[in-house]
Amino acid sequence: MMIVVNTEILTDVWQRLLTDPRTSWVLFEHGTCVVLTEPEGDLAEQATEILREFGPVHAGSPAGDFGVIDVKHADGWVVTGHHQDVLTYVAPDEPRGQDNLAVGMCGRSKRHRDGTELHIVHVEDRRGSADPA
Repeated sequence: MMIVVNTEILTDVWQRLLTDPRTSWVLFEHGTCVVLTEPEGDLAEQATEILREFGPVHAGSPAGDFGVIDVKHADGWVVTGHHQDVLTYVAPDEPRGQDNLAVGMCGRSKRHRDGTELHIVHVEDRRGSADPA
């Protein structure tokens, strides 16, 4: 059984984790965040295209790979995949175990759901919010 994480909690977690004032990002329903390093046009559309390609899991391919990051600014973990700008948050109460395999499999499953359902819950548009140097 997968636990549903509150959108406000997810948004707060990603705002704490992505502190660069120039970093725009888009959050999907199950906790996957697409960081837009070169934001242009419609951010939701740009993030959806990235996640449509790099979200779904294909066993035996790089799409099945993952890494686990123990984050300092939030409880839980961030699970990486085969695209460096696609990250999935896993809360402490979600995986069936606390080891990297359980956390990674949980995050990979959430990324797959987000990559196939493509339901956006938050867009953080930080274009133009940083002071020019």
